[in-house]
Amino acid sequence: MTYTKPGLQATLFFKRTKKLKQQTFEREIELRGIGLHSGLENVMKVKPAAVNTGIVFLQNGERVRALYSAVNDTRNCTCLKGKEAFVSTIEHVMAGLYALGVDNACIDVLHPELPIMDGSADILLKELSKGGIQTQNENRKYLRVLRPVRFCDDKGNFVELKPTKEDKLHIYFKIEFPSKIVGTQVFDKDITFDVFRKEIAPARTFCEKYQVDYLKSIGLIKGGSLENAVVLDGENILNPEGFRVQNECVNHKVLDLIGDLYTSGFFIYADVQAYRTGHFHNNEVLKKLFENKENYEIL
Repeated sequence: MTYTKPGLQATLFFKRTKKLKQQTFEREIELRGIGLHSGLENVMKVKPAAVNTGIVFLQNGERVRALYSAVNDTRNCTCLKGKEAFVSTIEHVMAGLYALGVDNACIDVLHPELPIMDGSADILLKELSKGGIQTQNENRKYLRVLRPVRFCDDKGNFVELKPTKEDKLHIYFKIEFPSKIVGTQVFDKDITFDVFRKEIAPARTFCEKYQVDYLKSIGLIKGGSLENAVVLDGENILNPEGFRVQNECVNHKVLDLIGDLYTSGFFIYADVQAYRTGHFHNNEVLKKLFENKENYEIL
């Protein structure tokens, strides 16, 4: 499958150019798939939206903007909550929209949990690119981090946003697992469209078999399978095809981080450092970022 040309912003979204405009889709895209936890078949319609709309989900007749302040649950995934609406597992879609340089979109979902697809952003990126990119007549808004902002939990795991000398997003992410099949993995790169497409988007969610057994016992991951997750069992990987990309586990953590950072509502210029963190940490560091206007500037 080939990609529809995503537009200038998708290849240069990590570089500052004041003349770059906001973007939306040219046409509606419909995606279908099951939810990881619910196992329900869901329909997701991604539609063009006007300038300054941002990324908005429509569920249960209510519009909920994908912002860190609307996140109410970060256990296993990132979830948004409105007055009545609830939308879960938004991180992969958000990351795909970020990579394609989409500022504005309305996403209509039938059930609360978004389709897990293959557990990565690979299919999502390919399907979303079919919508084409439409340039709009309003300048894009960027957020530049001016002062270090750090969130650390009581176990020493942390994520930090630091100023960058160049206007770009750079991510350093380190994970450590006792299993030799994962071990210590490090991602340390500028986030460009090509890096996202080749290394980050194909990286699937992963878990240990004992976690799968427990989650199934309490009625979760009803839609989980080796078709949408990498499952580790001690020193073995249960998926017959093995890993897709080198350091797939840390690359998936980077995928989640990019999607969560886009709930800032902006394309961020920052040097990001993360150590053994997840959705909870990503949301908390955004809260700390926006606590003080001296931490950032909007361009």
